[in-house]
Amino acid sequence: MINRCPWPTNELAIRYHDEEWGVPVHDDRVLFEFLILEGAQAGLSWDTILKKRGHYQKVFDGFDVLKIANYDARKVAELLADPGIVRNRLKIAATIQNAKACLAVQQEFGSLDAYLWQFAGGKPIVNRRRLMKDIPPRTPESDAMSEDLLLRGFKFVGPTICYALMQAVGMANDHLVMCPRHAEIRIA
Repeated sequence: MINRCPWPTNELAIRYHDEEWGVPVHDDRVLFEFLILEGAQAGLSWDTILKKRGHYQKVFDGFDVLKIANYDARKVAELLADPGIVRNRLKIAATIQNAKACLAVQQEFGSLDAYLWQFAGGKPIVNRRRLMKDIPPRTPESDAMSEDLLLRGFKFVGPTICYALMQAVGMANDHLVMCPRHAEIRIA
């Protein structure tokens, strides 16, 4: 039995933990996907979003920012009727608004990657947490990211969502030190 972090409690979550969570991401499409999925998760469990992730990728055009930025009322109506995603009007509107804001960020910074990673100092923050209770829901870095994203017109990007994003895309290594992934990611 692997002595992994205790939060993944089903096969899908275990696979996500073991293969993706905490691995540094520098692909704008994937970064945008996680920004949207973390926002969609607000008020729900991450397991719910993981189960719907494949469908999200399909109906949101592979998280193509340009396509999403141009969604119209007909597309919004389709999404609101789709039980394969979180059918929350505000979250769907936020996805479209975030795509538009992302395009502006890419124009200004060259990439979403360059913009987001500045909040981690350009490299992963390696934490050495021993217990789940040691992991904070937010940090000064996620507070700064949230504040700046909000100023740029992004929605569903509070400090807790931003910290979950930072953990998911490897800006913060919050695998517990006893978890083999902590060292594997740090060395990679």
